[in-house]
Amino acid sequence: MNRFQTYLQQQTNAAPLAVFRIGFGLMMCYGIIRFWAHGWIESLYLEPTFHFSYYGFEWAKPLGSFTYLIFILCGLSAFFVALGLKYRLAIITFFLSFTYIELMDKTTYLNHYYFISILSFLMIFLPANATFSIDNLWRKRSYEEIPKWTIDAIKLLLGIVYFYAGLAKLNSDWLFKAQPLKIWLPSKFDLPLIGETVLQQDWFHYAMSWSGMLYDLCIPFLLLYKRTRVFAFVLVVFFHVFTRVLFPIGMFPFVMIVGTLIFFDAGFHQKVIAFIKKGIHTVIKVNTTAVETLSNYNLSYKSMVIPIVVAFFAIQILFPFRYMLYPGELFWTEQGYRFSWRVMLMEKAGISTFKIVDGKTGNYFYVKNSDFLTEFQEKQMSFQSDFILEYAHYLGDHFTSQGHENVQVFVDSHVALNGRISQPYIDNTVDLYQQKESFKHKHWILPFKDDAIKGF
Repeated sequence: MNRFQTYLQQQTNAAPLAVFRIGFGLMMCYGIIRFWAHGWIESLYLEPTFHFSYYGFEWAKPLGSFTYLIFILCGLSAFFVALGLKYRLAIITFFLSFTYIELMDKTTYLNHYYFISILSFLMIFLPANATFSIDNLWRKRSYEEIPKWTIDAIKLLLGIVYFYAGLAKLNSDWLFKAQPLKIWLPSKFDLPLIGETVLQQDWFHYAMSWSGMLYDLCIPFLLLYKRTRVFAFVLVVFFHVFTRVLFPIGMFPFVMIVGTLIFFDAGFHQKVIAFIKKGIHTVIKVNTTAVETLSNYNLSYKSMVIPIVVAFFAIQILFPFRYMLYPGELFWTEQGYRFSWRVMLMEKAGISTFKIVDGKTGNYFYVKNSDFLTEFQEKQMSFQSDFILEYAHYLGDHFTSQGHENVQVFVDSHVALNGRISQPYIDNTVDLYQQKESFKHKHWILPFKDDAIKGF
């Protein structure tokens, strides 16, 4: 505890956190604009008549035309974060609006959206506006140094994301079958130079699998060590640019590239700030002479902030291992799969046909999923058990409201995992309309009948 208390008292230059704030805010603002420009607000949130919800967050739904206001609020708050304008209010607003957007429909879940939500939550407790912010001009004071742990917290979160992603790749499918890269890479045959040659080769599939695993496990430590930092950053840029070329993963590669700059020494970030200042002064004249520069930043509500941050990281470290509480093959059941940095580890495809039965007469009919779901929603639903259960309840409620009596809902579902032959996924004798969502094991998921996928 004495060492921990001593560590909490350590100070460091505030420039790295300021540069991180600017990069984060600008990328998030651009990301919202990009999302809107592609028409995804309408196609993902407004066109569907039904939205899949996270357990416990069923209340988070699109708000019709007002959904656009949530995106406007999210984009503006991200821009204010970049400027350091009313920073605390801006980052809280961004966290709430961005997280609400992600909660509106589970179909859109991606690991990097979850990363943005928890990162923005962490930033609420960090003095990212201590220097080089509009808040400094208004308050007429700036801080040269901030608590060292506030920068280390960002480094730790980035390290967890990378390291846990590497641990997740220590499985037999990824390392010894090169799956699912063996499925995905040959489909990129239209890429110039390497599409019809290198990407079709087995050796390249295995090389990508093993190098991806080693990269994720090692890169946090290479970034921490000063002698290997530049080399590590070159690897970061190459890895993320290359994966961005191969796979449509949006802004995530650029978020990680800019984010890892925080590992560099303060001198580098001071040069970045000086460069930005020079660019600003060529456009507008900003009077900074009235701003008093203080040496140390005193963190407000420190007695509350430290326990919150410690609890936050305890959750981030332990939560990915919750899958160990469930029986069965993780990749098959996906119980405990999300929110655990298992990035692009599997290729699943399924077909789920729902049967509506009158429990008394035995009369039945089949549902045409496209009458209720978009193509994207149907694809995601077809191989994920919680989606299937929620959709079964929606169908049960819908047909009950239409006047059908004694409604029972059964599903005939087959799923293929990582190139294997498809096999039955859900017990088709179980009335899903009578099953309730919970954190308990879903006993109606049929066992995985193949070699176990061994690993973390």
